[in-house]
Amino acid sequence: LSDQPAGLPSSLPSQTCAAPGRAGIWGAGGLGRLGVTALAVAAGELIGHTDRISGFAFCHCPGQSGLCASSSDDGSIKIWESGTLSEVLEYSLHQNPISALHWSPLVKDLIVSGDEKGVIVCYWHNRSDSQQFFPEPRTVFCLTCSPHNENLVAIGYKDGMVVIIDISRKREVVHRLRGHEDEIHCLAWCPVPGEERLPAWQDEAPSEEDKVPNGEVAQDTATKKGCYVASGSKDQTLRIWSCTRGRSVMTLKLPPTKRRGGAVDPAVKERIWLTVLWPAGHASEIVSSAFGGELLLWNLTQPGKRKWTLLGSSEGQNHSRIVFNLSFVKHQDRELLFSISMDRDVKCWDLSTLECSWTMPSLGGFVYSLAFSPVDTGCLAIGVGDSMIRVWNTLSINNLYDVKTFWQNIKSKVTALSWHPTKEGSLAFGTDDGKVGIFDTFAKNKPPQISSTYHKKTVYALAWGPPTPPLISEGEQPSVTLYSCAGEGIVFQHNPWKLNGKANDINKVIRDTNSINHKLPARTEISWKPDGKLLALGNEDGSIEIFQAPNLKLLCTIQQHHKLINAIRWHHEHGTQPELSYLIASGSINATIYVHNLKSVVENSSENPVTITEPFRTLAGHTAKITSLSWSPHHEGRLVSACYDGTAQVWDVMKEEPLCNYRGHQGRLLSVQWSPVESDCVYTGADDFSVHKWHISKQEHTRPPQGKKSIELEKKRSIQPKVKVKKKKKPVGKSPGKQDANDTMDGDDSMKEMLLEENGVSDHEGEKEAQEAELADKVSVTVSRDTSSSACDYSAFSLPKPFVTQKAAPVKKDLPKEKPAPDASLKKRKPRSILPFSTLMDHRSKEELHQDCLRLASCLKTKDNNEDVSLDLKDCVHLGLFTDRDSLHKMIDMEGKHHLENGHAELFQQLMLWKGDMKGVLQAAAERGELTDQLVAMSPMVGYQAWVWTVEAFAKQLCFQEQYVKAASHLLSIHKVYEAIDLLKVNNFYRLEAIVMAKARLRPEDPILKDLYTSWAALLEKDGHYSMAAKCYLGASSPYDAVKVLSKKGDVASLKTAAELALISGEDELSATLSLRCAQDLLLSRNWVGAQEVLQQHKTLFGQRLVFCLNEVLCRCLSERNPCERKSSVPPCYHSWELNREASFFDMVTEVWQNVLGMDTTEQATCAQEQLRRIEHPPSTGNTHPKQVLFHVSHDLALAALSCHLGMWDEAVKNILGAVTRSFDAGNFTLLQEICNIILPKGCDDMRDKLDSTNPESMDACRSLEGFVAYRLLYDLWWNPPKDSLVPQCETQSDSRTDSVDLGDRQSKLKGCQVLLSEEMAALQNTQRDIAEVQETLAEMIRQHQQQRNNLQENTNGNTQGSNLEQSSETESDKPCSDNEAKQPVTLPELTKQLLKAKQKLAEFPDNLKVFPFPDVLECCLVLLHLGSQCPPELQGEALALLCKHGSAGVYKKAGRNFLT
Repeated sequence: LSDQPAGLPSSLPSQTCAAPGRAGIWGAGGLGRLGVTALAVAAGELIGHTDRISGFAFCHCPGQSGLCASSSDDGSIKIWESGTLSEVLEYSLHQNPISALHWSPLVKDLIVSGDEKGVIVCYWHNRSDSQQFFPEPRTVFCLTCSPHNENLVAIGYKDGMVVIIDISRKREVVHRLRGHEDEIHCLAWCPVPGEERLPAWQDEAPSEEDKVPNGEVAQDTATKKGCYVASGSKDQTLRIWSCTRGRSVMTLKLPPTKRRGGAVDPAVKERIWLTVLWPAGHASEIVSSAFGGELLLWNLTQPGKRKWTLLGSSEGQNHSRIVFNLSFVKHQDRELLFSISMDRDVKCWDLSTLECSWTMPSLGGFVYSLAFSPVDTGCLAIGVGDSMIRVWNTLSINNLYDVKTFWQNIKSKVTALSWHPTKEGSLAFGTDDGKVGIFDTFAKNKPPQISSTYHKKTVYALAWGPPTPPLISEGEQPSVTLYSCAGEGIVFQHNPWKLNGKANDINKVIRDTNSINHKLPARTEISWKPDGKLLALGNEDGSIEIFQAPNLKLLCTIQQHHKLINAIRWHHEHGTQPELSYLIASGSINATIYVHNLKSVVENSSENPVTITEPFRTLAGHTAKITSLSWSPHHEGRLVSACYDGTAQVWDVMKEEPLCNYRGHQGRLLSVQWSPVESDCVYTGADDFSVHKWHISKQEHTRPPQGKKSIELEKKRSIQPKVKVKKKKKPVGKSPGKQDANDTMDGDDSMKEMLLEENGVSDHEGEKEAQEAELADKVSVTVSRDTSSSACDYSAFSLPKPFVTQKAAPVKKDLPKEKPAPDASLKKRKPRSILPFSTLMDHRSKEELHQDCLRLASCLKTKDNNEDVSLDLKDCVHLGLFTDRDSLHKMIDMEGKHHLENGHAELFQQLMLWKGDMKGVLQAAAERGELTDQLVAMSPMVGYQAWVWTVEAFAKQLCFQEQYVKAASHLLSIHKVYEAIDLLKVNNFYRLEAIVMAKARLRPEDPILKDLYTSWAALLEKDGHYSMAAKCYLGASSPYDAVKVLSKKGDVASLKTAAELALISGEDELSATLSLRCAQDLLLSRNWVGAQEVLQQHKTLFGQRLVFCLNEVLCRCLSERNPCERKSSVPPCYHSWELNREASFFDMVTEVWQNVLGMDTTEQATCAQEQLRRIEHPPSTGNTHPKQVLFHVSHDLALAALSCHLGMWDEAVKNILGAVTRSFDAGNFTLLQEICNIILPKGCDDMRDKLDSTNPESMDACRSLEGFVAYRLLYDLWWNPPKDSLVPQCETQSDSRTDSVDLGDRQSKLKGCQVLLSEEMAALQNTQRDIAEVQETLAEMIRQHQQQRNNLQENTNGNTQGSNLEQSSETESDKPCSDNEAKQPVTLPELTKQLLKAKQKLAEFPDNLKVFPFPDVLECCLVLLHLGSQCPPELQGEALALLCKHGSAGVYKKAGRNFLT
């Protein structure tokens, strides 16, 4: 430890810990490297894997405790010597990623591994022998070798199955253990062999005779002896399995333990990892993880409900996040338990006391930020790339690593930290995803406050400072506010009292105060002077601006750096030299640090800002970008800097001298802080995942490395091999040797870039892998332009190496050893020659080329003599290039013909264009159907007419190719609008083509537009798109058609919309009709509320509103009278009207009309009555729907109620009679009964008294109504007989007296039925029956006669040509009668005579008897006779007389046979 600096080490990534079943003390793995730690003594790193490390195990055999094995996703397994950190051997027998690894505790050279496809590999490394097993085609999640039988291996799978195999047998499966419902996280064998040691478990297991094994049970002695194995699963249960029984003997359910000190994370159950450890020597105790980081000790021998004990008696001893791995060590006389968690803490527990002995925190990402609390001295906050914040009490005496971890709601790399200057425990943080928040570090489990204003990019810097406008203008305000600067170049001011409010961009204040109109530079750094009077802003262009609080007046601009500013720090104010408090140090992407003294600028401030170009001090020596600065609080003018060159440098600023240089990190430095307590101590954080505390006085170097030293330091950090990674497909043309733009950005051109993703695989918690490569925040990677390969390959997942840009030669070992072969796809394709024949002729032999020269010379000589040259060049057309134009044209024609023959029309067209024969090209292309957009574009050079002709030809060609829209567009270009629109219309391109074109190009009143709309509407209507069709009709100014098509669907929604549309369009009558249809449909679904809403829009439907209102009240009365009979699948939707139950039905309805519907005047009632009288409903039949019958009845009753209200009693009686007879005609006797009971509960006497007795029509109507009321009473008495008729005659005298009273009451009611025994009505009905019987007989004769004629016409072989009516009647007479009596033959004259006689008899009856219907008198006589003793004798006699006189019809003869004989 003396040789190493103190600090926080790097940790293993969470997913590596997640692989259970590891033997040994600790193995920390990552992406391509492995850290081995033995009891907190750092041993070093094992470097060699090229992919994620998935498993690790130590060898526990005597004499080989230094050996360990590791597996990787690259399919390889390496064996290491941990003492020398060297690789012993490597083998790759898996074809798939390895998911589990274990070193056998009994066989010293046996390593067992499993992969994601279920293959198990046993490897004996001493003899290089291997054996493969495939017990299950499932993903292996964990495995462990038995400590008692060298051949048994337990395997846990992702789907919850546990399998035990025997690697010495061919049929390897011993047991398949089923019970878990989710992935197996861990397996642990009982440390004590045998199953007889725990008798308490035997009672819970069934006997061996009753148990059928779940697999093949090996019969050797060791297996018979058996052993228990424990499993932990994601289903939140632990199970203890018996190897002899092959079944579960105990199930332990995780208790819902609540973490002390705060609430449990709501998603913690989704993230559970249940690891299990069976400590050596503790056969009856198991340690397991639980929810949220707790550890539980289970006592397996406790009877009844299982008991568990929580490890750690005080708050803070447990892990804060889920535990991944457990390991047991017996050290001297102490039994120790080690645990590692997602919070990246390593904890040591004493099993005798169940207390945590010590905790070693570790880091899982780059250390981006360090910050000492100004209030709690020695409290260091650490912002790490693993999405967590550590707060380290560096002054703790009892615990060297007194660290608290904060992770709630961060979910991204922590890139900036800042403590509140006065409030203890208030820590502000910024993240990679632009989030700004504040933690209360004293409330450990309390989530942070998060600002509602997010930055778009990474937060670079945070600073607390005095409020500036607009916060300063508000009432109550905080003394300090939080400022954040991020990658998009904006600085926000957050109100810590109202983080949910909007943050303010301080650039607005700067513009307003300083009257700035130009674009402000992007901000990259922010720093407030400790006294809060001055603000320094670093910019992307390298300038630093100094502003004066509170209005941010610009005092000066420092134009010293020329690259992006990374760090600005003000000197402290508690020294002996006050003038030093005006010193400001700054560092940028270039390696030089500048210090400026602003004392004179501040004290002699002028109205115009000053520009400073000369530094007060210059600190040169670093060889890469400066990432962080910190002034010593113990000295004056002493500064420490962190740099990308991998070192930290302490400077004496006043002397411009380097004092010491720290080189202990293995990566680039990202943050630095001078200890506020120890003047000789400095804390640094780097991308090697660690924080170092080091002493200035113990460093051997005084200045940063230069030249060879810098290269050696870089080599030290680049010893690990490059890693194979799965890369995304790169675009063609990108060299394999080049890195991604995010990996290598030129510092001169790049802004303070965002953090690179920490490369690697994240687990389901979102934790970053520990050894992932990432770029530091606020810095860009500078690459020497003269090197062909970067000094650090960020795609290789190796430890980052610094970049050297000054006085550093490129490292030869990093240069590519061989030049990559060029990709064949990258070769440029040689363009096709436009003059292939001439080119070919120019590549002949030398003699032929010489002959061409002689031939050309003689031809040119001939030309000088004014002779024809073309004749001489007949065989050498290619020489036309060197002679006259005619020869050239011949050469072009020949070359063009060659192109056409070979299918290269575009080259032919190009040659013709050169020749100037564009018209010929266009004609040829049009004839061949090869016109193109390019040819059409060039056609105007021939002339206007040629252009128009070409466009028309091209449009025809496009139509043949079914490109109608494009063809129409070309027609538009020559102003043929109607032709273009017609083309689109014919081909059904309406919506976004024809109509758009017509709407845009034609006059609004053009009939074409309306025709388009109507045509499209017809097409849409045909396809059932009624809504779209309605839009078209509206566009065509045909709202009536739109309404009709919209109502075509006929559902409630369509009708309602159509009615509203008609109302808007002024079609009031149509709107009323549709509204009534809609209301009737709503009535069928028992929605009276909706029906009234639809009707209330129309005054002409006021009468219908009264009908619907009465229908609703009537339905409510009917449902209340017979609730069981009125049940429906659709619940009714009634109004919440208050009904006056004490009044009569008509009075109750009239009251609702007046109070709710506003029928206040007689005129309104009269108008409604006239509306309803104009409506005639068809007569009801037995096929009419009951709801339709009820609605029609409601219409009649509404008229009756209006007549009663207006005092028109004659009309009221007729309307009530209409309602009763409608129910009677529909065959709904129950409805008839209920209407009579509701409307006329006391009979018709009251109604008769109100009638005009001088009006015979109204009296006849009343008599008919009385008849139907008596008819209802008659059947009611018949269907409800007295009790004595239903029981034996054994009653006492008192019972007889009671029954006699009941019988007398019934007889008195029956006397009220006297009105039914009307002699006149009986005679009238008998005559009407005779007429109907004769008419029926005539109709049957005619039907049979027509049938016989049709049969004779179809029968071609028949001799008879016809038949008379007598034969047809004889045929009819052959049929048996209903009363089994044969009818006499009847001729047509006789039937005619009978019909005439009956009609004469009918004419003799008074007309008033025929107007209103009356119940069947003979039917009533039969009912009275059937009542027997219940009917008074005088009524019986009268009924019998009527039946004898008028019951000549067959049906009555048969029914009254018992009474007439």
